[in-house]
Amino acid sequence: MSVRLPSLACAAITTMVIATPALAQPAPAPGAAPDPVPAPAAAPAPAAAPPPAPAPDLDPAADADPAADADLADLEAALAADAAARADAAPAPTRSALASAAALMNPDLSFILDVTAAWFGSDEVLPGGGHDPAKNGFNLQQLELAFGKAVDPYFRVDGNLVFSQFGVELEEAFATTLALPHALQARIGQFLTRFGRVTPTHLHAWDFVDQPFAIGRVFGGEGNRGLGVELSWLTPLPWFAELIVSATDPVGEATARSFFGATALPLETPLDVQTTVALEQFFELSPDWSLLVGLSLATGPNATGHGNRSDVWGADLFLKWRPITRASDQQVALTAEVLHRRRQVPRGLLVDTSGYAQAVWRFARRWDTAARWEYGSSADASGADYLDPAWTAARHRASAALTFRPTEFSRLRAQAGYDRPGWRDGYWAAFLAMEFAIGAHGAHTF
Repeated sequence: MSVRLPSLACAAITTMVIATPALAQPAPAPGAAPDPVPAPAAAPAPAAAPPPAPAPDLDPAADADPAADADLADLEAALAADAAARADAAPAPTRSALASAAALMNPDLSFILDVTAAWFGSDEVLPGGGHDPAKNGFNLQQLELAFGKAVDPYFRVDGNLVFSQFGVELEEAFATTLALPHALQARIGQFLTRFGRVTPTHLHAWDFVDQPFAIGRVFGGEGNRGLGVELSWLTPLPWFAELIVSATDPVGEATARSFFGATALPLETPLDVQTTVALEQFFELSPDWSLLVGLSLATGPNATGHGNRSDVWGADLFLKWRPITRASDQQVALTAEVLHRRRQVPRGLLVDTSGYAQAVWRFARRWDTAARWEYGSSADASGADYLDPAWTAARHRASAALTFRPTEFSRLRAQAGYDRPGWRDGYWAAFLAMEFAIGAHGAHTF
């Protein structure tokens, strides 16, 4: 018996080893040999138990397929890693980026400061432009605040505030259209009328410290401006030709001197507005030479009554040589402007002519020199001029200037001149002017 039991155990173990690979094979087809899993009847071991039931699923939402669960977990892990990498790669908005975004929304601003030290050879200085030095010593000509920005694709707003020792003045504030058809453009608001060369410009665009006295005599110390509307048209001619028509308020002692001026006369008819018409033509004579010719007319009622009108005819010429066919810092600009004025008065007609001619030579990158001559006739009439009763003879003035520009944002200028009015003694004047600009300021017109 002791010999038989080990033999039976060895047989049982051998049978289980042989049966184990068979369990891994597919189930036999019908009629095949029976499953060898159960132990032989002679073996003392109990019959093989049925396959155990699967363990209960602790996560009812989990997929029944373990491989699919593993793939889903890998995908979720990859998405989480990618999101984390994107968050790390995207930098937080910097202060400069926030400032750039704010600049796109805020208007462009610039400040231009003009200060002049002046000396006059007479205690009685003839009145000139509103920003001209008028006394010995230091003169604050102005601190100009210029602002502008496009409102949308259809309009742009620009303006200028002028600060002086005597207060703040709104010089310009107007909207310009950007998308009118047929080469048209309109402005509405308060603006400098486009009459001649000097009237539409500001102090920092002048070639001299002071304004030509012809402008102050005819239009006023601030040139000619008013509240109104302007329409310009770029004609389809083979050369540049622009036609400008504007209608503005004729009131303003310093801006509409030849019209209603400082009077409080009301506008009774649409014809009581000041109408300005100008034609500007540009010709490219050669790659180095260019010519601009302008014709202007301003008409409106004057201060002697609604039935009396003033007409100002103007002609201007601007010739410029700037070599672009070879490297050179030199350039020469010649400017001339004439204003012929006719004014109806209750007992006659006042006629006078004023003008100036000037030359500017930039002989080095930072240096230029300029010379100007001015003339104004007396009013041709039997009676006295109601605006300038003392102006009974011709007036002449000559000026010369030397300018140094350290950069495009600063300018130093020395100027001397002699004024010789025919009705009194002449006198010398000398200026040392300093100009400084900060901020974003748009380019000037040609």
